[in-house]
Amino acid sequence: MTAGMSRARKHGASLTFRRGLLCTLAMAGAWTVGIPSMAPAAVAVDGVQSKQWYLDAMNAKDIWKTATGEGIKVAVIDTGVNPSTSSLKGQVLEGFDATESEGEATDDYNGHGTTMAELIAGTGAGGGLQGLAPGAKIIPMRISNTELQNKKKVNAQDTEDAIRAAADSDAQIISMSFGSDFANMGESDAVKYVESKGKLFFAAVGNKAEKGNQKQYPASYRQVVGVAATDVEGQVADYSQHGDFVDIAAPGSDIPVWCDTKFKSYCDGDGGTSAATAIASASAALIWSANPDWTANQVLRVMFESAGRSEDWKPGTVSNYLGHGIVRPGAHINRGVGKPGDPNLSPLTNERTPGSPGAPGSSESSASSEPSGSASAPASGASSAPGDGDGDKAVAAGAGKSAEDDSQLGLILGGAAVVVVLAGGAFFILRKRRAA
Repeated sequence: MTAGMSRARKHGASLTFRRGLLCTLAMAGAWTVGIPSMAPAAVAVDGVQSKQWYLDAMNAKDIWKTATGEGIKVAVIDTGVNPSTSSLKGQVLEGFDATESEGEATDDYNGHGTTMAELIAGTGAGGGLQGLAPGAKIIPMRISNTELQNKKKVNAQDTEDAIRAAADSDAQIISMSFGSDFANMGESDAVKYVESKGKLFFAAVGNKAEKGNQKQYPASYRQVVGVAATDVEGQVADYSQHGDFVDIAAPGSDIPVWCDTKFKSYCDGDGGTSAATAIASASAALIWSANPDWTANQVLRVMFESAGRSEDWKPGTVSNYLGHGIVRPGAHINRGVGKPGDPNLSPLTNERTPGSPGAPGSSESSASSEPSGSASAPASGASSAPGDGDGDKAVAAGAGKSAEDDSQLGLILGGAAVVVVLAGGAFFILRKRRAA
């Protein structure tokens, strides 16, 4: 990691978090991106895979015949990752502890980070959580939450340090299931640094749709892929935050998580937008492993174009609830849906990425520095017509709500048909686009 890296406060998922906006001003705030609720019921380790409903819905076993994520490394910015669980043995590489407190990147003080790592790259050994990209490897980047801050002296700028360390690591993908209500210049600069290094950055959009629905960071930065959550019924989860910061959606509800740091049992509950972010990151790992010569822009463009959408979804529009749709890696891997396009053009900002031919000499103008919803490129070439289903079932499903009539759209993409269920009028909202 380079010296003099930018600094910022901690992000936390599944808990309530606080941070400072600037080094000179401490300010308390709510951090709410991880698990929206946790039921007390424990799940035996050897029975947890039966609750991973989305794997069958995605036809994961068919995908794994072609791609498992092998050769791809994912940096998980979280509470740490325990490499000793049965599902993660041999899957975790040397990481970085940005907290500067007791312990290392492999000391998970909460259990959240280990859950996210298993959802991405778990082998399922011993009956533990089965990762969607079991051939991928995890690089843990540990940051602090409020609880740890209150107990230990920690690095006050660990979030930016972790983001920059992830950018400098061998990871191609960064998965961050943490978020804050506050934007921060240092964090924004770190996110731009990630883009300049050619990495893909996924972050959770948050679990407080019914409690303010305030933008979350880093998910709301232009260069970050904001991930929303869907439930078992193929609907956008009620808790999943919505707005122009949503870029894509993935399963998040009814996904078990580790109960605590004893790592003896899983708990029923909602993995939330945290789990959705991990699953979206794993989807990217599958596509990238099948196309190792592609750039981050090409992987993301194919994710957008192959995502599950309604046949009535107008080309070039983006949902405030689903973004470009629901992750559907099998559509590309097994059937070639989605075209990689220009390797140097970002599908998030519709601008040339730093260092690429034709990119502005200075890509960090005041306009591009401002936090905002992504200005996503149209999903041109996307196939969403009837007969385009690849057996993704309910996972390639989602709901959009109109702010005016609270209508809901349920999509089920399965077999050779697309079934659309509408209740009411308009079913998605165009996302605001940002001038270059």
